[in-house]
Amino acid sequence: MINTTKYIIVGAGLSGLTSAYELHKSGEKDFLVLDSRAKIGGRIVTENHIDLGATWFQSHHTNVNAILRELNINKFPQYTSGSSVLVYSSMAPAHYFKSDPDAPSASRISGGSSALITKLAQGFTGKIITDTTVLQIEEEGNYIKVSTKDKTYIAEKVVLTVPPRIISRINFFPELPTNLIGTMKNTHTWMSNAIKVGLKFKEPFWKQKDLSGTVIGQVGAVTELYDHCNSDNNDYSLMGFVNEALRDLTAKERKNKILSYLSKYLGEEIMDYTFYYEKDWSKDVNTSCKTIKSIYMSPTYGDSLFADTYFNGKLIFSGTETSPVYGGYMDGAIYSGKLAAKKLLDS
Repeated sequence: MINTTKYIIVGAGLSGLTSAYELHKSGEKDFLVLDSRAKIGGRIVTENHIDLGATWFQSHHTNVNAILRELNINKFPQYTSGSSVLVYSSMAPAHYFKSDPDAPSASRISGGSSALITKLAQGFTGKIITDTTVLQIEEEGNYIKVSTKDKTYIAEKVVLTVPPRIISRINFFPELPTNLIGTMKNTHTWMSNAIKVGLKFKEPFWKQKDLSGTVIGQVGAVTELYDHCNSDNNDYSLMGFVNEALRDLTAKERKNKILSYLSKYLGEEIMDYTFYYEKDWSKDVNTSCKTIKSIYMSPTYGDSLFADTYFNGKLIFSGTETSPVYGGYMDGAIYSGKLAAKKLLDS
């Protein structure tokens, strides 16, 4: 059976859902969103109030702030009061410091980052098809044929919002330009090498000890940790990033090292956690690939090749890695999603 629609958006992450939201808002109803995952959201994942994917944004991220206002979703500042911990040497005691209260503060989304995903999609959930991996995209005259394992879709235009490296797995007929394929394969996928950890507690013991919950580890098991209590301050957790050197350990060994490290710098109360979560994004086949590369400096995103259209204007690239504005951030995903929708609506 062949399914026909005007537009297809590949990827139900923040960029793809932003495009779909803009189409829906404009009155355009003839579109579908296809996603390989079982759930929408892409690299925005909130488990039991803990954000294991995209988390923070700042005041200069105008696209995030604007869409939160439009959707009537609240934000709140990242908690930084009290002493933070800098671990700079395994041979020296930790350095305790306090954040500058006048420094720009990062913000979080009330209800977790997934609250944005839920609100964006609520008007067109029936147009989202999950557990659907695109295998082939073929130009056929004035249309594009999109093939999955068991279905074929025909559309006038297609927007690709998943990471460029993941897009390079799709078979294209005719083939895309060689320089574009090379750029896709060499564009780092945001979060693809990260391991995140989250712990929940009955009480925010670190606040009671005048600690911010922030740990910056230049050595050791955890590279960054932050307070992750909710906006109502009645759900208590810590969340951060694990040293990638622990990836090859067993889950039990890694957990023991993380808990031992945090106990040393925040206190034995760490062992009183009620829930423990890990998310190794390198194991996520829809985000990472077999040969991941750790990136410790901000990679370059928004290559000009992604601004072009292909298949005679019928194939559009989007997604945070393609954005010339804050690429790799939620802001870049929203910017690119709005831009892709504009390209569709203006055509």
